[in-house]
Amino acid sequence: MERGCWLVSLPAVDGRQYVYRVYAPKDALPADLFWEAWHCHDESAFPRAWDVFDAAVIRMVG
Repeated sequence: MERGCWLVSLPAVDGRQYVYRVYAPKDALPADLFWEAWHCHDESAFPRAWDVFDAAVIRMVG
């Protein structure tokens, strides 16, 4: 299974976009990528990200 690098952008309550790099298989489900990034954000010191899947931007970069 070939792994890829994904960028997942999450909007937060402070109006900013926080972008996370997620390494996952190239055939990963978008929902799995979203939750991986969201849980990483949730454990950080940044303002809370919206947990709305439709608001996330997910893009494969490599």
